[in-house]
Amino acid sequence: MAVRLTGRHFLSLFDYAPEEIYQILELAARVKQDFYAGRREPILRGRVLGMIFQKPSTRTRVSFEAGMIHLGGSAVYLSSRDIQLSRGESVADTGRVLSRFCDALLARVFGHSDVVDLAKHSRVPVINGLSDFNHPCQILCDLLTLWEKRRQLAGLKLAYVGDGNNVAHSWIEGACKMGLDLRIATPEGYEPSMDVLQQAQPEFARHGGRAWVTHDPVEAVKGADVIYTDVWASMGQEAEHEARVKIFRPYQVNAKLVAAAGSGVQVMHCLPAHRGEEITDEVVDGPASIVFDQAENRLHGQKGLLLYLMGA
Repeated sequence: MAVRLTGRHFLSLFDYAPEEIYQILELAARVKQDFYAGRREPILRGRVLGMIFQKPSTRTRVSFEAGMIHLGGSAVYLSSRDIQLSRGESVADTGRVLSRFCDALLARVFGHSDVVDLAKHSRVPVINGLSDFNHPCQILCDLLTLWEKRRQLAGLKLAYVGDGNNVAHSWIEGACKMGLDLRIATPEGYEPSMDVLQQAQPEFARHGGRAWVTHDPVEAVKGADVIYTDVWASMGQEAEHEARVKIFRPYQVNAKLVAAAGSGVQVMHCLPAHRGEEITDEVVDGPASIVFDQAENRLHGQKGLLLYLMGA
């Protein structure tokens, strides 16, 4: 396959049509099949991914770095000690310079404006590896997992139970594009952004599905195909952890809540899991769990994304 840089950024699933998301998933499925067949074509030989990490990460760093190696390229990791977006050198200058060194940039940041500004001033594709606002790479790879497990996306019923955080925002973005019925159960005061929900409405009208918010986790999971959860206190919210544990305790994904969904439900968690808080051991290690298949697909889904953005 020939490689041609497209210059397309990946900041939000709102920016992509369903057909484009399916193209990425199809690329991911193909490279995953090749991976298990022992084939690793060096499609991105000579290409370099610059990886800017204001926040530490296990899955995001290793999956992107390993993915570039599998595809014949390489990755340069830049931690907060190596580079400081919005401190010292400006975000604009960082984008201008690094995009002359690298063929694509990945940024895992606190403020969403940092990744937006980086993309604005970059001459190569910029990938949002996570911001406080959204996490599109996670949901892209989760869609790959559901596509594999369920053989369809449109019409699936997914119950998101927990904090209306960046992962919840990206689930709204993904659900409205792919026609999922998204139920979000969260305590009062912890709902996802109304702006994100409103932005999604025309896409739901166009592609099917819906998103609705409840404060009752049992209501959300009834008849669901998938129960999805995340940590109750994200990185940067450590001071709120103790208070959040008390507030979110009724939203724990445990055997009782899984049983309330009905037979055939599958459970997902974007990891890392705080076992005994948002999810119990018996669920994450139980027969309904697809958590570790989901984690593996961070590698394959992101390889598909890299190939798509680089014009493979």
